Amino acid sequence: MIANILELQGISRSYPTRQGLFGKNVPVRAVDDVTLSLQTGETLALVGESGSGKSTTGRIALGLERPNSGKVLFRGTELPHVDTPPWRRLRAQMQMIYQDPLAALDRRLAILDQVREPLDIHDIGPAPKRDSKALAVLETVGLNATHSASLPSQLSGGQRQRAVLARALIMEPALLVCDEPVSALDVSIQAQVVNLLMDLQKNLRLSLLFISHDLKVVRQISQRMGVMYLGRIVEYGETNLLLSKPTHPYTKALVSAVPIAGQRTRERIVLKGEPPNPAARPTGCAFHPRCPVARPECASVSPTLSMQPDGRSVACHAVDASLVARKVEP
Repeated sequence: MIANILELQGISRSYPTRQGLFGKNVPVRAVDDVTLSLQTGETLALVGESGSGKSTTGRIALGLERPNSGKVLFRGTELPHVDTPPWRRLRAQMQMIYQDPLAALDRRLAILDQVREPLDIHDIGPAPKRDSKALAVLETVGLNATHSASLPSQLSGGQRQRAVLARALIMEPALLVCDEPVSALDVSIQAQVVNLLMDLQKNLRLSLLFISHDLKVVRQISQRMGVMYLGRIVEYGETNLLLSKPTHPYTKALVSAVPIAGQRTRERIVLKGEPPNPAARPTGCAFHPRCPVARPECASVSPTLSMQPDGRSVACHAVDASLVARKVEP
């Protein structure tokens, strides 16, 4: 059996917000009781609308934020507190790829210096050899010596994202958390970066937590996926299964919006209304005000993830009720 490199066990994260100038603090739950596992060499995708808690989950997975409850295990050991020496040593094995490569890079520093910087911070290897290692990593991601002397503003979006990837890879990490790594790039450049990530994962046996709202990219790169809505996982399982036969009403709506080449346009499921305010979450199932198949109990009872016969997990009263109905049919 393949060991889990990362485990999130019932993690929750809330932030205090003030309603009005003299109002009281109200907790906003960005992540609510999320449990996930990532196997060595696997890509696990997190998908959902903006504000669903995907990025916060990724930051908690790296220890950049501490959950209010729950545990994060890396290779079976709970993450130490942030900014402690054990955490800094562990962070060398866990790196993040950000959505905006220009914002992730220092605009005043040459690319080679930025790629070499993690080696300087962790004092890894002889100083004279750090430049040569940085150049080798740049070549691995498709950049050369000419690019290494450039400033970030002198590179294209795709080249900047490759530089960010090189800076993460120079520490030879085991885990990469990719937070919308291709959403700011052109479609053709997206394909290049995704193919590069897949090649690097295969050659270096990387584990990826891939955060995205683009289901076409998720289908190409991930083996399993979790669908998040307002901080909770509503469906979880194999990527091909969830995208070909979605079960949760929210997953169905997301999948229906993705065009498929060579197929006639299918009917799109348009959800009514907007996602609720996280500071005023609906009672019961948070999705029920927008759900086309909501049942009476959805407004009062929060569903839990339950294993389905095909191996996926779904949190939906309507799905559970349909399974019961099929079981009692003669």
